[in-house]
Amino acid sequence: MSKEHHGPSAYDDPGTPEEISRRQFMANATLTLSGIIGVTLAIPIVGSLLPQAGAGAGTWSPLDANEWKQLQSSTDKPVKIEFTLTYKDAYLPKGQTAESVWGIKVKDLEAFKKARPDIYLPNGTVKAFGPDIVTMGFVVFSPICPHLGCRFNYDDSAGKFMCPCHGSQFDGQGAHLAGPAPRGLDPLPLREQNGQAEVTWIRYQSTTPDRIVISYTS
Repeated sequence: MSKEHHGPSAYDDPGTPEEISRRQFMANATLTLSGIIGVTLAIPIVGSLLPQAGAGAGTWSPLDANEWKQLQSSTDKPVKIEFTLTYKDAYLPKGQTAESVWGIKVKDLEAFKKARPDIYLPNGTVKAFGPDIVTMGFVVFSPICPHLGCRFNYDDSAGKFMCPCHGSQFDGQGAHLAGPAPRGLDPLPLREQNGQAEVTWIRYQSTTPDRIVISYTS
């Protein structure tokens, strides 16, 4: 049986040079338009993943009144102050959890500023936040070591803050003395409101000399 021979189909015919040029133009235009649409869609999508200005701002939590009084009566030793942390982060509902901070009495503000160049600029301006971190003659520190996020303690016999995980040490004013921590202890905003001491919790990024806010939750 002989095979029939057919001419080229419409799909096989590449068309005239003008038709080829038009098809190529439309294909390129479609790709370009798709790219523009993709970028246009990506911008609001990526933007929606970023916290809005002020959306992640921390909330003020009152410190334990009895332990605050203990700090006020203390002159030489840091005091661990327990409190209930109230938080409202950018993507989380308002909640509460038990937390603690370390408080110290600042006897000489100028000496404290010189001892903590990681917090203060030479002109006395605070690097971290706000107009100042010393309120009512006190400063509070986050209990999280700036190295890898372990919880440090105060060694009364050594007169130092010491991290049990990797051996970082800090003096009574929170200045870094030894170990792998990249900076001194992290201060937290403190204020007096209606006769009560309040603090804002901040979790900073670890392993960096700069204080970069990660969240306002523990």
